[in-house]
Amino acid sequence: MNPTSSFFEASGPALMVLWLLLGATVAVWTIAFVKIRQLARVGRAQRAFEKALDGVHTVGEAEALCSHHRGAPGAHVLVRMVRKQGSPALLEAVAESGVTAEREALSSFMPTLSTIAAAAPFVGLLGTVWGILDAFLRIGQQRATDLTVVAPAIGEALVATAMGLFAAIPAVVAYNYIGRRIGDELDRLRATARVWAQTLASRPE
Repeated sequence: MNPTSSFFEASGPALMVLWLLLGATVAVWTIAFVKIRQLARVGRAQRAFEKALDGVHTVGEAEALCSHHRGAPGAHVLVRMVRKQGSPALLEAVAESGVTAEREALSSFMPTLSTIAAAAPFVGLLGTVWGILDAFLRIGQQRATDLTVVAPAIGEALVATAMGLFAAIPAVVAYNYIGRRIGDELDRLRATARVWAQTLASRPE
């Protein structure tokens, strides 16, 4: 029994399930690749921004620096704080609002990964159940239990199970890994934003 031939020879609902799971698998790997590259780029930009910020002495210099580091989440948060100005408590509130906006930007496509991780095994199970039902129907129609009768349907069922796992397992791993990376970046941003709030409140224009 060749899994490839079982895939391409499937028909009806089984074929729809297999193509749906194949699309989900491709989506998982594409999203994982894009998100890992995005986080690497954002991490480099943020660290470069923080390094450059060490040499800033005035609020005006800080605002100018933000315009040169548009790819850094910290620059987006800091520019919000610079434009508001006020007490440390106010600046911390503004910073938290900025961190929330950055979390939304960094978390794009994460719900898709979560959905695939949760739903793919059940979609694969649907294909499995359909394949088993098809096998029983063939037995009833041909009045035989010969392997040549049930093998195609059983093959479709097993391929559907495998495809569901091939989609779900990478989705779970990617979701957990990328989610942890996003959390680390946001924790770092939130901690440094508190420092900026105290610093901006006491620095000259």
